[in-house]
Order: sequence, then C-alpha cells, then structure tokens
Amino acid sequence: MALSSAFEYAPAPESRSVVDIAPSYGLFIDGEFTEAADGKVFKTVSPSTEEVLSEVARAGTADVDRAVQAARKAFTKWSALPGSERAKYLFRIARIIQERSRELAVLETLDNGKPIKETRDTDLPLVAAHFFYYAGWADKLSHAGFGANPRPLGVAGQVIPWNFPLLMLAWKIAPALATGNTVVLKPAETTPLSALFFADICRQAGLPKGVVNILPGYGDAGAALVEHPDVNKVAFTGSTAVGKAIARSVAGTEKKVTLELGGKGANIVFDDAPVDQAVEGIVTGIFFNQGQVCCAGSRLLVQESVQEEVVDALKRRLATLRLGDPLDKNTDIGAINSAEQLARIQKLADTGEAEGAERWSPACELPTSGYWFAPTVFTGVTQAHTVARDEIFGPVLSVLSFRTPDEAVAKANNTQYGLSAGIWTEKGSRILAVANKLRAGVVWANTFNKLDPTSPFGGYKESGYGREGGRHGLEAYLAPSSPEGKR
Repeated sequence: MALSSAFEYAPAPESRSVVDIAPSYGLFIDGEFTEAADGKVFKTVSPSTEEVLSEVARAGTADVDRAVQAARKAFTKWSALPGSERAKYLFRIARIIQERSRELAVLETLDNGKPIKETRDTDLPLVAAHFFYYAGWADKLSHAGFGANPRPLGVAGQVIPWNFPLLMLAWKIAPALATGNTVVLKPAETTPLSALFFADICRQAGLPKGVVNILPGYGDAGAALVEHPDVNKVAFTGSTAVGKAIARSVAGTEKKVTLELGGKGANIVFDDAPVDQAVEGIVTGIFFNQGQVCCAGSRLLVQESVQEEVVDALKRRLATLRLGDPLDKNTDIGAINSAEQLARIQKLADTGEAEGAERWSPACELPTSGYWFAPTVFTGVTQAHTVARDEIFGPVLSVLSFRTPDEAVAKANNTQYGLSAGIWTEKGSRILAVANKLRAGVVWANTFNKLDPTSPFGGYKESGYGREGGRHGLEAYLAPSSPEGKR
C-alpha cells in the first residue's frame, strides 16, 4: 500500500523471472557446494511476504574448521601470485557482477526486503565498484604507504550483517583478495542468498578453489569462525553488543581485528540551510533501507529558529513516500528485514511515546503479510529520551533543537556512538568548523549516506575501530614490512 500522495501510480513490478532460486543450497567450501557436517538446515524467507525462498545448509563448528583449512591451503598459492594476476580475478568478478546485476538486485530485494530501486541503483553499482577499485590496488601495494613490500596476513574470517548483504560482502572480500589473503565469510542467517550467488560468481570467474568460502549459519558459526586458531584476521560488521563479545574473544591473540558497529548519527540543520535540499537529505539519512543503516541520520538536530519550518516540510515530504511491494519500482519504503527486528523497532518506538515524546506517522495502510513499520517522526525529544540514545535500526527519526553551533556539537557528540554525522548550511567555514569538532568517522556536508569505494569508513567509541574502504581499507589485511622489505 502507498502512503497518501497527490499522484496515482500504476504498479511497476520488477520481474522475479530474472532470478532462479533453487529449493536448497549448501555451504561453499573449497570451491564446491556441500552439506553441513551435521546435516542441519534453515529456511530463508522474504520479509515482504513471509514466503519461504529456499532451504540453506547451516554451518557448524566442523564446517568452519573445514573451510578454514581450505582457505589456509589456498593461501600459499594465492598469496604468491603477482598482484597483477590477482587483479585479473577481481576485475573478472566485478564485470560478472555488472552482467548479473539485475538478477542480483531482484534476489537481494526478495531476501532482504529493501526496495528494488535501492538494490538496483545503489547496492549493485557500489558492489561492482568496490571490486574494480581494489583490483586497481592489487599490483600497487608497495606504494600504499604500508612499507616497501607489505605481505598478506593469511586467512580472514569475516562476519557480515543483513542490512546490505552483498555490499558488506564486497567491503570485506575485495580488499582481502587484493592484498593476497584468503577468506571464510559468514553471511547473516536472514539474508544468505546473495552470498551464495556470489560463490557461484567466484566459480564463474575461475577463482582458485578455497580462496573464498561461504558459510551460511547462525551466531554459533560466527563465534567459531572468530575464535578459530588458524584465522589471522577478523572483520565484523554488526551490533555493538556482538562487537564487544568479539573484541573480548580475540583479546590476547595475534589476530588483527576491524569492527564496524552501531551508530546514532546526528543530522544537523542550521538556519541558513536550503530547506528543501535538507529535507531530502533527512529522508535519505533515516528512511533509506527503512532506516536499517548503521550510519543512519537517526537524530535530527535543527536550529530553533527554523525548527517548525523544517519539521512541517519534512512531514509534507513523508506524506508522498510510497510504502509497499519492494519489487515495485515506485516503492520508497520496503519491508523490515525480520520479525525479530520489527519487534525491536516497535518496542523502542512505544518506549519513546511512553516517555512523553510526540509520535507522528503519515497516513499509511500497512500490508497484511510481511514485516512493516510506517515512517515515524518523534518531536519534543530531549537527550534523556530512549529514542535519542538507543540505536533503533528502523525508520524512526528523533527531532531535537539547538540554538548555537556549540550546542549543536555538544548534542551531536552526546552519544556512546561515533559513526556518522551530517551538516546542512550555506557557509563553508561553518561546515569545516563544526566537522572538526564532531566525533564521527564520517561527516557529510549538505548530503547524507553518500558512500564511495575510494573513501574510508568507520567509527569512534562504541561504533568500532578500524577503517574499510579506500587506501585505508588495505591496512587491516596487510602486515607492514620494514624499509628493506623484510617482515
């Protein structure tokens, strides 16, 4: 169903026929699909319909060990290849992703619930771009600033979330392969399909067996991978609670770790900001991917003198968004990824209302099947409210006001997180002055949620440590050499 709108749109569905989903999938170990050692399986469902899409093998400890052994065996030859040869595989993977982008976009929308226009126009182009970008680095590592002859670490154990399944895979796998490491990756249990399709792309590209291994499974498989003694590098994107557990489990080992965790990003709108442009950025910041974005601008800080104007304009804009079938090209707001996540969003939103914040949503009829939550705005919010402090990870925006730039900075930094922030103003000097005071890994100016493979991404405080993307993203997968090129 659509939110109320001045226009009527005929349905424009993307065809499901472009993707062929098998009734069952195995684990991808040493270049082959195989059953789990204990025979366990689980079902993956479409969040918009609750339809079972496929049955997937569930990895256990024995499977993790088998995959790590395969990656270790493959590492010897893969790391010995010249960078220019590794680059050829990465370029090939990138081109195949482009060729199969429509198929992958439909698959991601079915398995994740996000609108097809997001998977088609944002996720897939960025996935290909990351492989192209790191392919370019593969033969230039000696010039990356990490020593004359930096060496790969070995086996990388990587655990990714469900909000950007294929994009997070690209963020992890592309730099790992470019630097000569081999990979064991565990996708989220609610979105395993695009990673399994990527396994097929690896075979299509002729990637040597064991270089990439994909293990769908639950948290126990992720923990076994992180704790495996023959894993040299751990990369995790997900919740802060799990990130803390990972940090504790690898403490005292020689494993290199990057953690990209939660966020509670501040989107700061000053009184001289172009209101219509800022409203579009606010909408992108919190309602893109149903707000299921770690760097979402979930706290809107508006200068007091323009607060009423900005909030009114925002409400008018939200009334034009369309919520419904994610495969419809007109859809702006898709489904929440799972029943568990929907319950968390509902609980936190109800808490905000119970604590006295004013809750508003546009007129909206939600579909009867699937997991849905209407875009929601809270006003009258203080820094003490739960909705201003906790990461909701849903389409819920909290609006706070400020009077001076110093107050805006103080409120923006008053969080345990430090992943992202946005600044809206016509003054370049104000952008620079405020950005330098914000404790956030990424600060956008007059835009939001713009990501690029050449730019590093990561956070401070409970948003994790380490950087992914750009030249900086190579460092976590390399052992720097001495000036003479010795390790």
